[in-house]
Order: sequence, then structure tokens, then C-alpha cells
Amino acid sequence: MATAAKAKKAPAKPKVAKVASPAPAVEEHKLRIRVRAYEHKILDVSVKQIMDTAARLDAKIVGPVPLPTEIKRWTVNRSTFVHKDAREQFEMRIHKRLIDIMNPAPKVIEALTNLNLPSGVTIDVKMV
Repeated sequence: MATAAKAKKAPAKPKVAKVASPAPAVEEHKLRIRVRAYEHKILDVSVKQIMDTAARLDAKIVGPVPLPTEIKRWTVNRSTFVHKDAREQFEMRIHKRLIDIMNPAPKVIEALTNLNLPSGVTIDVKMV
């Protein structure tokens, strides 16, 4: 058997991808609104009111995003002395929603500060 000489392959040239020049970065601001309440029905009404106000002024809205419900629980003895096994359990649920308004105009911010929301609703507003 004759051994055939194997031809060596030339190493392949690495392909270089052409990178386009980066576009100028447009700074995007967003108004992050966290709404909290003990009752989910009141919370949903408040969120709808915020969304309607922002939509009326042609703002781009992301959300509402439901966040996990925070549950606080307590166990209390029913009696003070003898009946140790008789206990009551209480819990308090805090419902939360998150709304982002992209690139808010000053009119949107002014309209949101003038909203009358029901009592028991807490709002945290941050500019991110």
C-alpha cells in the first residue's frame, strides 16, 4: 500500500465583522410609580385613574405590574393566663402595583400631582 501524501490545508482567515458606528445614546428618563394599599379594589381604581390621566396626555405607559403581596401575620393568645392553647391569628395584606411612565412631559407630572386618590392608598414616585 502506498501512502498518499496528505495536502495540508492553509489556516482559514478569521472573519472580522464590520461594526457600525454607535448611534448617539438618547437618555431615557422614566417616572416610576409604586402604589400600595390594603384593599385591592381601591388599589385597582387608583391605578386606573393614574393610567387614564397619563394616557390622556399621550404619555407612554408600562404597566401596571402587580408586585408580590406583602403579608404580615400575628398570633395572639386569647386568654391571659390559663388557656394557652386558645389563640387567634391575624394577618394584614399589602397589595402593590408598579407603573412606569417613559419620558414624562412636565404636564404629565403636574397632572399626576393634582390627582385626588382615595384614602388608604400610598404612592411613591421616583425619577429613574
